[in-house]
Amino acid sequence: MNIVVCVKQVPDTESPRKLKSDDSTLDRGAADGVINELDEYAIEEALRIKEAQGGEVTVLTMGPDKATDSIRKALAMGADKAVHLLDDALAGSDAFQTSYAMQQVLGRTGFDLVILGSESTDARTGMLAAMLAERLGVPQLSLANKVEIDGSAIRIQRQTDYGHDKVEATLPAVVSVVEKINEPRYPSFKGIMAAKKKPVETLDVAGAGIDAGRVGLANAATEVVDFAEAPARAQGQIVTDEGDGGVKIAEFLASKKFV
Repeated sequence: MNIVVCVKQVPDTESPRKLKSDDSTLDRGAADGVINELDEYAIEEALRIKEAQGGEVTVLTMGPDKATDSIRKALAMGADKAVHLLDDALAGSDAFQTSYAMQQVLGRTGFDLVILGSESTDARTGMLAAMLAERLGVPQLSLANKVEIDGSAIRIQRQTDYGHDKVEATLPAVVSVVEKINEPRYPSFKGIMAAKKKPVETLDVAGAGIDAGRVGLANAATEVVDFAEAPARAQGQIVTDEGDGGVKIAEFLASKKFV
């Protein structure tokens, strides 16, 4: 089975994040880059499917040079190879453009199953899987907390507020997964050493067959109109209990419309 996992490098959520004042895009140099947390669950699920069904796992990422660190971690976890879409012309692309760029690469690599995390921790659009499935003309199975494959049939449990739905489709397909689907493995020392020898193909816009006029900040379908830094956290209010502490707390909660 030819499984492709779409991986994004994002700023570490423990680091301060900010937008650049000149073009309102995320300042990726202001924070350490890590694999998007939900994409690690996608990698793990791809590896489990490969172990059960056989085949090969390819990691696909679109990003700057530093995204190589995330690629190497995915390979150390057990992925077989990677494709890195790397070109300055892609900078500032929104989700709509990213889905187009990845569609072009997937048309080149081929696939039976594409797996993604349900969203990224930077943009949090949660739309890429649906856009990609539409462009590829294949079924989308979203928010999966369980995946089963039987021949050409794929079944998932879709996580919902009331439990789960059962969804079935035929391969090829695109699946997005949630964090409850598995527990991602840690790269072993052997895996880290093996990752250094695994193939990583680097493609630019021309090499992937991408129309440069359809990607990049200048051609984006969306834009950030305005932004401001979050205000500093205000000092908390101290309530001294002088026999009426409960009343004071209740009045405070009522003033904030919590009760």
